[in-house]
Amino acid sequence: MPLATIYSFIGMLIMINTVLALVTIFRKPRSISSILAWFMFLVFLPGIGFLGYLFLGRGLDRTTVRRFEEENKYNLSILGQRVHENNQKFAPKEMAPHEKLLKRYFNNMERTPLCRGNSVNFYLDGKEKFTALFEDIKNAKDNIHVEYYAFFSDKIGTLFRDHLISKAKEGVEVRVVYDPWGGKTKRDFFKPLEEAGGKVTAFITSRNALMKTRLNYHLHRKIVVIDGQIGWTGGFNVGDQYIYNSKKFGFWRDTHGRIVGTAAFGLQETFIRDWNVSVKNPKDKLERKDNYFVVPEDSGNIDIQIVTNGPESDNKTLRTGFIKMIMDAEDYIWIQSPYLIPDDPMITALLAAANSGVDVKIMIPDMPDHPFIFRATQYYANYLHKHGVQIYNYTNGFIHSKTLVMDGKLGVFGTTNQDIRSYELNFEVSAFCYDEGVAKEMKRTFEVDLEKSTLLTDKALAQQSLWLKIKQNFSRLLSPIL
Repeated sequence: MPLATIYSFIGMLIMINTVLALVTIFRKPRSISSILAWFMFLVFLPGIGFLGYLFLGRGLDRTTVRRFEEENKYNLSILGQRVHENNQKFAPKEMAPHEKLLKRYFNNMERTPLCRGNSVNFYLDGKEKFTALFEDIKNAKDNIHVEYYAFFSDKIGTLFRDHLISKAKEGVEVRVVYDPWGGKTKRDFFKPLEEAGGKVTAFITSRNALMKTRLNYHLHRKIVVIDGQIGWTGGFNVGDQYIYNSKKFGFWRDTHGRIVGTAAFGLQETFIRDWNVSVKNPKDKLERKDNYFVVPEDSGNIDIQIVTNGPESDNKTLRTGFIKMIMDAEDYIWIQSPYLIPDDPMITALLAAANSGVDVKIMIPDMPDHPFIFRATQYYANYLHKHGVQIYNYTNGFIHSKTLVMDGKLGVFGTTNQDIRSYELNFEVSAFCYDEGVAKEMKRTFEVDLEKSTLLTDKALAQQSLWLKIKQNFSRLLSPIL
């Protein structure tokens, strides 16, 4: 075959591949960065790129989106009514104008009410967190609802499951939603719990992931609700690495909160919704019964909004809430996140705050758990540092905490990382606490962590090798699809 013919054939294949790539990536609305990342992936990896897109690039299937829409239609109004009845017992706190707007924004976008009269206890160490959580489980009288991204079948995972088995045998209602891809846990691991009377389901986006050729949408929430009045959420998954000092990570530093009060109703509603969209048999769906929403006898004085977000909606509510906090900060905004891959609006907000004289600090790990994500995190850390944001690398192990604290008035904790995946692809939950006491406690915790961290400097940046910078830049190019 003449060489000219071969070149013409190759050129035609390249043109066809390019046209197909353009058609593919413009089939759904995307950010410019995501369009460019997928275009590179499809063009430079012909064939393989399209296979990757088949599993990682498509949006949620319509059936899943429709199930979420149907579940949301009428039930969130029930949550609002239950919370409103309880809120009448407490005098409204004085809120700054920007806090009122943030509260209204979340209520308008996600129909998530402000819950008054809560108490919060924080757990930064895995051993302490699971000791307290297991004690709550032991004391459960009516129902235990559990939802985790990673539930490993290791020592602590087995102990957790066995506690649930014991309560199920006592007649307590036990239900578990898990993501099979998070902890690579097989359904057989939960069989003893089901035999004891508990019920378990894989989350809808991971249950048929291969059949639906969609692997990119994960249940990243970590929720436990006990007897309809005690709620747990935060960064800890269920596994030995989160408790025992591992060779790879050392000490695992995270933030989890134990909430007592009607803010637990928001976590309960999230669990019920996730359960109902995931179960195969409609008869297994949960109703919003009174024993799932119980006002505790002992109340606190903390105002909390439980805010969720997921790829079933295009709202990006949590990310926009964070941006509002950053733009409204007058004194400081301090952030902890294991992954720092912000999108353009978040970068703009961080730089605007820093250049306005706001003290912007971001704390990230000093070691990787996912190599590509770590290099992308380093790229954005370097970029933000050059433009006035203070970047701290936590050196006392691995920091997995997802928190924001602002001006001594507002503190946020939950499951949401500061990365595009959390903004757009994962199902997340965060607790926004409108309380000076919570904010001051979170600020003190951050200050303690600062003593175990190193500040990124111009000198440290100059010492980074050319090869490291190449890896950072390459990872950054793929960051919208990591």
